[in-house]
Amino acid sequence: MKDLLLLTPPFTQLNTPYPATAYIKGFLNTKNISSFQVDLGIEVILGLFSKNGIQEIFNKEIDIQNVSENSQRIFSLRDEYVKTIDQVISFLQGKTPTLARQICSMNFLPEASRFNQLDDMEFAFGNMGLQDKAKHLATLYLEDLSDYIIENIDPDFGFSRYAERLGKSANSFDELYSKITGNETFIDDITLKILNEKLESVQPKLVCFSVPFPGNLYSAFRCAKFIKKNYPHIKTAMGGGFPNTELRELKDKRVFEFFDFITLDDGELPIELLYRNVCHSGQSEKPQFKRTFLIENNAVVYKNNSERHDYKQADIGTPDYSDLLLDQYISVIEIANPMHSLWSDGRWNKLTMAHGCYWGKCTFCDISLDYIKIYEPISAKILVDRIEELIRTTGETGFHFVDEAAPPALMREVALEILRRNLVVTWWTNIRFEKSFTRDLCFLLKLSGCVAVSGGLEVASDRLLKLIDKGISVDQVAKVTRNFTEAGIMIHAYLMYGYPTQTVQETVDSLEMVRQLFEMGILQSGFWHQFAMTAHSPVGLNPEEFGVTPIKQEILFANNDVDFTDRTGIDHGKFSFGLKKSLFNYMHGINFELPLQEWFDFKIPRTTVHPDYIHDALLENEDFNFKGNSKIVFLAKNVIAENRIKIKKKYNYTYTKIIVHLKTNIVTVDFDEGHAEWLMKMFNEYSIENIKKPTLQQLKTDFDENFENFELFWFSKPMQQLKENGVILSL
Repeated sequence: MKDLLLLTPPFTQLNTPYPATAYIKGFLNTKNISSFQVDLGIEVILGLFSKNGIQEIFNKEIDIQNVSENSQRIFSLRDEYVKTIDQVISFLQGKTPTLARQICSMNFLPEASRFNQLDDMEFAFGNMGLQDKAKHLATLYLEDLSDYIIENIDPDFGFSRYAERLGKSANSFDELYSKITGNETFIDDITLKILNEKLESVQPKLVCFSVPFPGNLYSAFRCAKFIKKNYPHIKTAMGGGFPNTELRELKDKRVFEFFDFITLDDGELPIELLYRNVCHSGQSEKPQFKRTFLIENNAVVYKNNSERHDYKQADIGTPDYSDLLLDQYISVIEIANPMHSLWSDGRWNKLTMAHGCYWGKCTFCDISLDYIKIYEPISAKILVDRIEELIRTTGETGFHFVDEAAPPALMREVALEILRRNLVVTWWTNIRFEKSFTRDLCFLLKLSGCVAVSGGLEVASDRLLKLIDKGISVDQVAKVTRNFTEAGIMIHAYLMYGYPTQTVQETVDSLEMVRQLFEMGILQSGFWHQFAMTAHSPVGLNPEEFGVTPIKQEILFANNDVDFTDRTGIDHGKFSFGLKKSLFNYMHGINFELPLQEWFDFKIPRTTVHPDYIHDALLENEDFNFKGNSKIVFLAKNVIAENRIKIKKKYNYTYTKIIVHLKTNIVTVDFDEGHAEWLMKMFNEYSIENIKKPTLQQLKTDFDENFENFELFWFSKPMQQLKENGVILSL
């Protein structure tokens, strides 16, 4: 029996739990508030894609003569699906890796239309490993079954979203209300059966739904309806990404037939106050609420009468993944996009380096809302403490920092702290492509376990980047992506088209910039999406400044994506297919030589970008700039100094050979004895375990007490060799 039940409704990801309930449970632990969390998404998927679930699907009556050929084929192979489904799920859970050989034999899985794309398998994946190839085949198998379900059982089904269209900026609650109060679907039956089991077991007083996306919304309401009907004494609350962005103007009181409370923004304090109100309702004082909608006097009211401040990030505790079925999530490989593969393959612990965005200016972003606007970083020590605690509690060493944009200075300190504690972790995050990401910083991040970063290149046009207030240029992006690539860190770029006032010429030139970035090998992954105007972004708040006219609608329920007309009158949607097709080719290193016109079935102008633009942008060299405030890191531990004598004609010269054993090679350099002695002293004083890191100016001051011409020494060939091999980093 627990006071609170924390629920993520179907569906989000298959490979890892959405972290919101784990964050809240970690906070509740610090307050000694008992809770139990459930990811209904994975539990419903496992119920559906099981021997019994698939058998039930095929037992449903269908008019076999009036369905697609694909459905007819799947239905005719139903015994094979029932026979193999449990083995496939077990394999995707990582429990039976030996099944990969049978899956790859191409005579084990039944195959329907999704397998038609296998002609492109070698092109898309190259000589991929046996396990990855088997995961991809198993994913196609599940997608075939999904196609059958969508056509014959439930048109709203999707692996990572359910009835998503009902939640996408539904200004009116009417359609969603009609669906909720209508007949339950096959997926609903599975969901509600599992929910009932949890309610009987946990016996909560308050059920808190975390609804991050439109694709979770319908199921949240369906579950809340079930609770209200069968457990009327249990209170229900909704929070998370969807209400935070979409329900800020909520007026329709029918919503509260299902939910007693809807909270906005950071959930810790609002939920703590709801707990006090619901579980300690005998209190005589006036109930306190934080950013909470509820019904009062038969009307929707917004209560924010608590004077308490939100908790600092250092005080919210470590995310707690207990109760979740961590060993039952499934890894899938859907498409040949390296970052999407990283996203969906393997389980990642989710953490946040900083609340909000340290830049907070991009004009397409919801910078007026607290989750972006309020920037608060966490100290590197606390972050790495949380990393160690999560490794202990989950057994997983993979981390995805889910920041809007991770701050470079904090990434540096986290990397140093990871190295200082001698931890082995694998991590990735989102960034801005800013100049702080030098070659040396990227190398340090790689050493600490960073394997990938994603960032917004957006429109790849300097005029539009300035209009977006992105604070970067295409030249700068090229240099940063080069630095990450040379360090061995994969780069994914978010790409945008159709931004207000964007011309056809700028779209073509953006594509050419992207082509050159891939051709130079400094970008490995990307994804184009069309600009969408949101109500809480600078464009949405001041549309006239950006040349767009919003199409106004009365808001009673959700309000985020806003329809608009652009004064350019350009149909940007027609570029979608060509942009994505060209990107697919570029990601696989082919067809760079094709004219851009080849990707489109309508006439486009020639690019105005010089064919060597990105190449020339990378020629600038900053290796010999003296930056006195740079922090210097002496990374190597296995440094040996040997005094030697060099005989040249009649003269004997004494010198010191410094030998550094790196993981993959040996670096040897020769120094004057005095310089070598000083350098070895620096290695010992400022080893990686030492929290204190000197600045370059401090090193110069120390050096100048005994020698002359520090700059000559610092930029000498031997020192350059040590720096180029990552023995000494300047951050």
